[in-house]
Amino acid sequence: MTAAPAAPAAAMGATTAGRAVLVTGASTGIGRATAGALAERGARVLMVARDAGRGEDARREVAARAERAGRGGSAEVLLADLSVQAEVRRLGAAVRERAPRLDVLVNNAGGYFDARRETADGVEATLALNHLAYVLLTRELDAPLRAAGAATGDARVVVVASDAHQAVRALPLDDLQARRGYGAVRQYSVSKLANVMWAYALARRLEGTGVAVNALHPGVVGSNFAAGQGGLWGAFFAVARPLLLSPEKGARTSVYLASDPAIRGATGGYYKRQRPARSSAASRDVAAQEALWAEGERLVGGG
Repeated sequence: MTAAPAAPAAAMGATTAGRAVLVTGASTGIGRATAGALAERGARVLMVARDAGRGEDARREVAARAERAGRGGSAEVLLADLSVQAEVRRLGAAVRERAPRLDVLVNNAGGYFDARRETADGVEATLALNHLAYVLLTRELDAPLRAAGAATGDARVVVVASDAHQAVRALPLDDLQARRGYGAVRQYSVSKLANVMWAYALARRLEGTGVAVNALHPGVVGSNFAAGQGGLWGAFFAVARPLLLSPEKGARTSVYLASDPAIRGATGGYYKRQRPARSSAASRDVAAQEALWAEGERLVGGG
């Protein structure tokens, strides 16, 4: 993979003028902050939200930020429940129609569930939303991403993961859906390990296409993540939220990977605080990455 130089936070002033960007989970938290920062830099931002009211509220805020910046940025909302594969496919079709050339995909949407539940597809919800949605949406948008890569040599897929992946010593490929026993924190960590491993596998597959793929840890952000959930994490976020990073600070590495010219062409990396970092040993197991890739393709219907 092509390594990136360490880059200072000052590089955050980079522009995305005229580029089409899709951000999932864009109605709240770091997704909303990411969308706003990229629109300020001149991007046409497609914001994916599950709820129409929250999505429109976020769109108005992001559009106002773009207008104040005066760089030609814009915002529009697309609705989808990304835990449902049919909705991911419908979203993919809508994006292909609106943006035949997609310069940046920020896979950001995610959740935390204090009890095991399954989606309409019969898939454990954490895995479905936090990982398989990334897999399927990126596959649905392969053509517009490759078109941008061919045209500019600088299309990007940004994978919002987490250092929570470090808590899992090895990906449980024989029980990714936690059927043998569910722990909310562990399953969240499994999904984030899957994100990092899949990002590395995708980067290999897109080498030479002009599409770069990088994963990141945003920091522990005081957003609405885990809101309404019980268990230790729900209690932790409820109490500690005022002390955590703001969504704007949490979005910095996503914005950096989506827009900064200093890392043009850099791919297959893991980043924290806008700098390359080392992910866990488990995440770097290439054989396990390939096994995860195959299982992900199976769970979203091949292709």
